[in-house]
Amino acid sequence: MESLVAAGLLVSGILLVVAGAQLLFDGLLALAARLLVSPFTLTALISGLELENLAAGLAVNAKGLPDAAAGTFLGGTTFLALGVAGLGAVIAPISARLPWPVYGWTAVAPLPLLALSADGELSRLDGAILVAWFAVAIVGLARAGRGAMALGPSQRKRFALVRLLSGLALLSIGGEALGDGLRRTVSRLGASEALLGNTVVAASIEAEEIARVAVPARRGRGDVALANVFGTVVHFLALNAGVIALVRPLELDHATLIFYLPVAVAATALVSGLSAWRGGLGRIEGVALLGAYAAYIAAAVTFA
Repeated sequence: MESLVAAGLLVSGILLVVAGAQLLFDGLLALAARLLVSPFTLTALISGLELENLAAGLAVNAKGLPDAAAGTFLGGTTFLALGVAGLGAVIAPISARLPWPVYGWTAVAPLPLLALSADGELSRLDGAILVAWFAVAIVGLARAGRGAMALGPSQRKRFALVRLLSGLALLSIGGEALGDGLRRTVSRLGASEALLGNTVVAASIEAEEIARVAVPARRGRGDVALANVFGTVVHFLALNAGVIALVRPLELDHATLIFYLPVAVAATALVSGLSAWRGGLGRIEGVALLGAYAAYIAAAVTFA
């Protein structure tokens, strides 16, 4: 019975996520046209505001599980940069030549977190610095992409905000069902706090991101697909990490410091560099990113 419930949650979650991604994409394009801003800029600003990821990090940190809390933003970043971007590109190649500063801001976004974590702790002061850095980085990213693939008047649609909010609502409901199904599926596996936080928890929370990337890519908006990845990475490694540390400082263990954190930084650099070099992500690049994510999972299991 438990297996049937998990399967039902997975299937219903996928259907809701796909429908929500379609509505969200239509709403983003329409709202961007009405506000006279680029879809890349609007998506980068909105995409990373994922309260479920932040809430999960705050909750597990409050329970005295700092490495699982760190896994929500570190493992979430690795999953986005390698798993989501890779699978999205395999489903529908992502074509977008964005301004070079976009890739630069994405690649440097994790560096303050890397530096501040060197002593094995993220203090409240570190958290405040990261939140301030987020404001700088997200504005830099949004401004860098403001001229990317601008919309014309013919692409404007009515009820833009309603479409966007409806899409977000469906994605939230579908993502919750999908995540619950994934967690039920692996609930009987024994694993370390850091491993679960950086793999199962991170992937279950962020699974709906695959649709957010694949849907715009299939409809010829690679800029929106990449904005979802780049914008969310900046949110996770600056805003989420900072807010969690502000609420309760994080003591990071050896595995987080020497494996999960460096991998998140490297994954961000890889997806931004590969996208800049190739003018997006084709299926070959997608397979390469998925291979890198599989290697990461294998190493994480071995390391644990």
